[in-house]
Amino acid sequence: MRVTRSLLSALAVAAILLSPHARTEEPKTADQELARRVLEVLQAAGCQSCHAEGKLAAKTRLRVPAGEVSSEQVREFAQGASQLVNKAEPGHSLLLMKPTFRVTHTGGRLIEPESGQDRLLRRWVEHLAKLAPAEAKGADLSETASATAARMLRRLTHSQYNNTVRDLLGDHSRIADRFPPEDFVNGFKNQVQTQSIPPLLAEAYGSAAEKLARAAFRGGDRQGLIPCKPASDTDAACAEKFIRSFGRRAFRRPLDPEEVQRYRQLFFGRAAASGSFLDRAGLVIEVMLQSPKFLLHLEPGADQRHMPYVRASRLSYFLWNTMPDEPLLAAAESGVLDTADGIEAQARRMLRDPRAREATEEFFSQWLRYDITLNTVRDRRIYRDFSPELAISMVEETRRLIADVVWNGKDFRSIFTAGYTYLNSDLAKVYRLKAPANEFDRVELPANSPRAGILGHASFLTMTSKPAETSPTARGLFVREHLLCEKVPDPPPDASASLPPLTEDKPLANRDLLGVHLSNPTCAGCHNLIDPIGFGLENYDAVGGRREKQSITFFPNREEERRNKQTVTVEVDIRPEGIVSGLSDKPFTSPRELGELLAESPKCQECIVRQLFRYATGRQETQRDQEAIDAAAKAFRESGFRFQELMVAVVKSETFTGGNTAPAVTRVRRGR
Repeated sequence: MRVTRSLLSALAVAAILLSPHARTEEPKTADQELARRVLEVLQAAGCQSCHAEGKLAAKTRLRVPAGEVSSEQVREFAQGASQLVNKAEPGHSLLLMKPTFRVTHTGGRLIEPESGQDRLLRRWVEHLAKLAPAEAKGADLSETASATAARMLRRLTHSQYNNTVRDLLGDHSRIADRFPPEDFVNGFKNQVQTQSIPPLLAEAYGSAAEKLARAAFRGGDRQGLIPCKPASDTDAACAEKFIRSFGRRAFRRPLDPEEVQRYRQLFFGRAAASGSFLDRAGLVIEVMLQSPKFLLHLEPGADQRHMPYVRASRLSYFLWNTMPDEPLLAAAESGVLDTADGIEAQARRMLRDPRAREATEEFFSQWLRYDITLNTVRDRRIYRDFSPELAISMVEETRRLIADVVWNGKDFRSIFTAGYTYLNSDLAKVYRLKAPANEFDRVELPANSPRAGILGHASFLTMTSKPAETSPTARGLFVREHLLCEKVPDPPPDASASLPPLTEDKPLANRDLLGVHLSNPTCAGCHNLIDPIGFGLENYDAVGGRREKQSITFFPNREEERRNKQTVTVEVDIRPEGIVSGLSDKPFTSPRELGELLAESPKCQECIVRQLFRYATGRQETQRDQEAIDAAAKAFRESGFRFQELMVAVVKSETFTGGNTAPAVTRVRRGR
């Protein structure tokens, strides 16, 4: 009963065809050709590392797309760049002065003055200065082009695959845990850039389908997958009922007539000629589980009949991380999901289901990178009590705090400021607190404790450290990228990561050691943005324990051991004053103070919205999404920062629903 491997090659082809659209359109004017050449110069200089959506300079007028670009993107680039041209004195334009470092530029000198690239840039600046405003602006992008660019198809993530076969077949084996590992892009595993189906994954899908189909009817139809009692092994009416019923659930929409016919032919074809009814049904299941219509998310297409089911699928995989249930499919079929009110009603029903907690935890586990903490190793010579079990406890503390805030309707900003936490005896020892009566009881922190919120949790402080010592750079980078949504550029290829060696007669605290970054013009631009954040958390060691001084341990090498040299530990003073440049001029010296700054920051509040938007849509937000993000942020703010209300606001946006829904009556649920 094994399925042909030609399905795997068909799946691979489908994956290629359904990947993000390649940009092949060529510019049609000399002006666009000049703009494209300048864009290539700026790309080669690395400007897209900061001047792109979600990056450090995303709010500036210059946007530099990466990779191959379309004529539309060239026009959009030229439109933004023209605003940086001084028409009266083109030679003093910021567009020319900054990348050549003729004026101060955070990114440093990217183009050498008087080079060929500089001359080309100057030529373009002078050209833009001569254009009338309407010409410089260029043609507006059409709604059709915008909609086309936003259409992207994704496959099920491994966790979604596991949950879907659980709910579809009653299989709890978590077979996708053995698939090739997934990559993090934009902070998440479900982003469209990572959704290709390479040969190894295609082979894994084929093997999984075979095993799942074989197990589906082991011991009979125990899961009730056959909706009728077959009169014989070739009962055509019952076979069609099964194909329609199972196919509707597997593909998350009703099957088209031609699809029903194809699966009828498979059911009664040569491959199943001598099999029982259940054998034939198992063959259908095996083939359906390898279909792109099962493995890929249902997305808008030419057939508008499927749009309600697109919405049902999006709702389900966002709010439950699994396939739609029968009430949700029925809502799609009846037209309930054609209105924003109907979508909201279904979303609120789904948020009351236990599956919503599991799915929401998946979002937080990826956003806050629990995996890094769980896979942490520590130098056992320094951190003797650290263990994998302690790492699990660290993550559990953070999970419980976030669950309390989200599901008890609290102000979500309190994840940064909470003066309470959830500890077991091992974590209480790290925090030097009395062990709770029961494991992971709620524990009130001392009123004067500098530890508060998730930034005071050992999970964060451990994740952003090295095996033997803290990393102010990693801590600052996490705050910038995960909590402020600022993408810090990678170091330039020729940058040196080496720091001065520490010696017993010249020990240096991390702040002094990392001063090399801040004194090097090549490094200073980015490290000035991240290192000072980490400096404010230096009173917490590499497993989250409180310290007043930094201990530096010098271990003898083998030669020194033979000479009976002893291990030497030196303590140096910590100056734990940090600052979040560009966010606040107010210094901080603890997780509590940093958490208060972030909680009150509109930028951090909007970043929370952006992170959820990226996870919900499976892609990086673009300028076209700003209206939807602003609307969700407004609803989040007006609800008193209730996270469930943010989730509802996201699913009601036209970006999420695919548009064409009737408007809802505005209702804002405020916190108690």
